[in-house]
Amino acid sequence: MAFDLDMIKAVYADMAEKIEAARKVVNKPLTLSEKILYSHLHSDQKLEAFKRGKSYVDFAPDRVAMQDATAQMALLQFMQAGKKKVAVPSTVHCDHLIMAKKGAVEDLRNSLSASGEVFNFLESVSNKYGIGFWKPGAGIIHQVVLENYAFPGGMMIGTDSHTVNAGGLGMVAIGVGGADAVDVMAGMPWELKFPKLIGVKLTGKLSGWTAPKDVILKVAGILTVKGGTGAIVEYFGEGAKSMSCTGKGTICNMGAEIGATTSTFGYDESMDRYLRATARAEVADLANEIKEHLTGDDEVYANPEKYFDQVIEINLSELEPHINGPFTPDRATPVSQMRKEAEANGWPMHVEWGLIGSCTNSSYEDLTRAVSIAKQAVDKKLKPKSDFGINPGSEQIRFTVERDGILDVFDKLGARVFTNACGPCIGQWDRAGADKKEKNTIIHSFNRNFSKRADGNPNTHAFVTSPEMVAAVAISGDLGFNPLTDTLTNEDGEQVKLDPPSGFELPEKGFDVEDNGYQEPAKDGSSVEVKVAPDSKRLQLLTPFEPWDGKNITGMKLLIKAKGKCTTDHISMAGPWLRFRGHLDNIADNTLTGAVNYFNDATDKVKNQLTGEYGPVPSTQRDYKAKGIPTIVVGDHNYGEGSSREHAAMQPRHLGVKVILVKSFARIHETNLKKQGMLGLTFANESDYDKIQEDDTFDFLDLDKFAEDKPLTMRINHADGSSEEIKLNHTYNEAQIGWYRAGSALNLIAAKEKN
Repeated sequence: MAFDLDMIKAVYADMAEKIEAARKVVNKPLTLSEKILYSHLHSDQKLEAFKRGKSYVDFAPDRVAMQDATAQMALLQFMQAGKKKVAVPSTVHCDHLIMAKKGAVEDLRNSLSASGEVFNFLESVSNKYGIGFWKPGAGIIHQVVLENYAFPGGMMIGTDSHTVNAGGLGMVAIGVGGADAVDVMAGMPWELKFPKLIGVKLTGKLSGWTAPKDVILKVAGILTVKGGTGAIVEYFGEGAKSMSCTGKGTICNMGAEIGATTSTFGYDESMDRYLRATARAEVADLANEIKEHLTGDDEVYANPEKYFDQVIEINLSELEPHINGPFTPDRATPVSQMRKEAEANGWPMHVEWGLIGSCTNSSYEDLTRAVSIAKQAVDKKLKPKSDFGINPGSEQIRFTVERDGILDVFDKLGARVFTNACGPCIGQWDRAGADKKEKNTIIHSFNRNFSKRADGNPNTHAFVTSPEMVAAVAISGDLGFNPLTDTLTNEDGEQVKLDPPSGFELPEKGFDVEDNGYQEPAKDGSSVEVKVAPDSKRLQLLTPFEPWDGKNITGMKLLIKAKGKCTTDHISMAGPWLRFRGHLDNIADNTLTGAVNYFNDATDKVKNQLTGEYGPVPSTQRDYKAKGIPTIVVGDHNYGEGSSREHAAMQPRHLGVKVILVKSFARIHETNLKKQGMLGLTFANESDYDKIQEDDTFDFLDLDKFAEDKPLTMRINHADGSSEEIKLNHTYNEAQIGWYRAGSALNLIAAKEKN
């Protein structure tokens, strides 16, 4: 079944005309990314040759997708916008609030009990406002979107950084905060700085142990976690065409780990096959009619250096399987070098768990390639040295692999099949013994491996690789095991070698499912009542943030000077805190508790300048707020890296923090700060970071003249009576300064709706 077919027809109907108009204005051949961007300009946006990395542009995305943890805050905001129905097709997917512990059936039942209030809220608000609802257990948002909603040449946004997964079907799909989603659902323009373009030319063909995952693991090693910031990564070449659609999705999915705006591939036969296999032949037929517009122009791919800001070339025939980590997804190590690297760094060599699945690698092809290794273990009498966990990507995937006997093989290895949900990938893993905080190693096919990410244990060394490599390494129980060259001892004492994996791009018998978990909204939701109990610990109706008074902010105290990596996990942890994602005041009690204090190398321990005592970050900030004292947070490079969660912006805003001042921002987080009426600023001179002392206070000298392209000046007042002035840069345009003046972007939307 093809959802929203009329919308797709409308997008395709005038795509050729819009692309031709853009080509005349730009006066050069176009990349695929440019074709999609220019064909999705908002009706109020003037067509011009936009400057990459500089021009702010208004777009009109085709659809919105939200997962349950972020949908709560997005929809609480949408309820304030005064709209009766969403303006574009939108969906909610319940996948984050399901704890993995014992197995799918019991875990789902327990999660329905623990988070029933939230699921009921999301179901009712979806029903009221015309939003498609995917029930708990239906699957992981990005796999479900790929199977049902993604289409070549489309543009979508989603309240999860891995929305970019849909690039595997030729979309420009971008992770955003909930306030951005509200804009689009309310029918407003969606603003994005026109991205730079990185081209990745793929030659050769994957074979043996090398998988699509290894492409992005290699790219992450090249670009690092911030190398793709502000850019779309466009993959092309014969190597790209040789990969499956879901393999392309894997590569795009983990593009979030290099900070990329999104990643995408041109339309080809693998996408046609996937659309038809997932009951969307009508979409494939429509795409084939305009397929020359659903990929980059020939001249672009023939001379990529002329049309991309950066070009990377990877020969798939020579690419070696990689294992990335620990603690960062861009530490890339070829499998042949892992033993040497691990021993040199003192990483635990015994692998305790192998985890397969997540939104990155839970396709039919992924599971069949992994099970081909598992079957060899059974046939060759190899007893796994690690525990196994499996997270199918959707109920359709789970039902199909169960029908085809794949789960039976994993069952013979003692694998634990968890719910079709995020589970350990998002920290929803009740792992036995994790509270002991012992040093250990796990390996998984997920996308992120930050400290504490999977199980809450800061000493868990998590490594990212392909599903087939997870299977091989987990069977060996040895982080240094190289299945390309090494042998294992079986139960009979014999030395046996694993053969390279094999799998199926698509199921030979087709996909099947009894209940995919989808619930269509009411045609008219005006009579649907959305209830939020006043005393709820999980949900809280929002109160609009106060507008700026137009004056300079003075007398600011330093809340924390964060040292080194400060991701959204450090600013607003996931795991057990997910249960408070719909209650801003409660979840604010985890604000910046994971950030390392520059002055004592401790987490959640900052100096209260009013008392001179050290205490938790949230309670210290609440004390400042209660006394009406403004505060500032100072950070390092790529501040806010990781998830799209806008809670990392809303929580400091709610607690009274006025400014986030850093060396550089991750894209989504900077936007989220702007949307919530916060000041997100960067040091004009990065070395000024070193001037910030623990007892400093801060005064703006010219914030009252806040204007586009005009740096700000701040005075630092030191405890010894001395002071110095520093320059601060910002990227606010006039519209974003309007958000700041109003208190938030949502305040402006609500005001316009009332008028």
